[in-house]
Amino acid sequence: MKAQVICIPGSVAPAAQRYRPLIDGVGAAAELHLKDLEVYREATPPSDYSIDEELEAIDRFADSIGIDRFHLVGYSGGGFISLAYAGTRPDRLLSLGLFEPAQIPGKLTDAEHAFFTGLQRRLEGLSGDQFMATFIREQVKPGAQLPPPPPGPASPEMQKRPAGIAALIKAFGAYPFDRELLEEGTFPVFYGYGDLSHPEQALKASILARLFADIRVNRYRGVHHFVPPEMIYTPDHVGALLDLWQRGEKLAVQLSHQ
Repeated sequence: MKAQVICIPGSVAPAAQRYRPLIDGVGAAAELHLKDLEVYREATPPSDYSIDEELEAIDRFADSIGIDRFHLVGYSGGGFISLAYAGTRPDRLLSLGLFEPAQIPGKLTDAEHAFFTGLQRRLEGLSGDQFMATFIREQVKPGAQLPPPPPGPASPEMQKRPAGIAALIKAFGAYPFDRELLEEGTFPVFYGYGDLSHPEQALKASILARLFADIRVNRYRGVHHFVPPEMIYTPDHVGALLDLWQRGEKLAVQLSHQ
């Protein structure tokens, strides 16, 4: 049976757009199942939106396609959700692949707290294009080349983004989580980040390296959080994920025989 992979996107691009280069690169080597965020299920996020909704939706999604254990891939906000899933449902995971998770669940270090409170302060009171421009600019290094905004009016899906991002940021802070839960994971982990992203991405890599027993970290040159997906899921990155999934499958077999 092929490796079964569930892919969770971030708060901007939907899963089909975010993971198209990964799907093309993997080809027939694995079966990728795309799961969009629940925060965008309706026109506006519900006032009581929570991370638990996303975790429960992943459970339902996996059950609906008939897979009990699987590999999980998360980007940005989907990375936060994937980490929360890994800590609360480790028995369902065969591996965890992350690219620049928006945040690590749980109590923030002082350096993390300084970055995220600063980001929230700069976003406060903004909406629409101003919100998105600030949200993007604050997460890359000074001088990094940013993609131009798409021409014409925003699509109905993209019009949901400012409110959805704000709801996610609020839900991140409200989600109760003990980071020590991640120490219990027996599955292998891959963490990728770009050298043009804000230095807090390297900080998060170092924090997770102290929590996960089996983690590999790769820094990609000339990449930041908002480059086109094909610049992230390059053949090198695809190869790293294929290796991750193969290691996860082998480890699961070994553990089942103990």
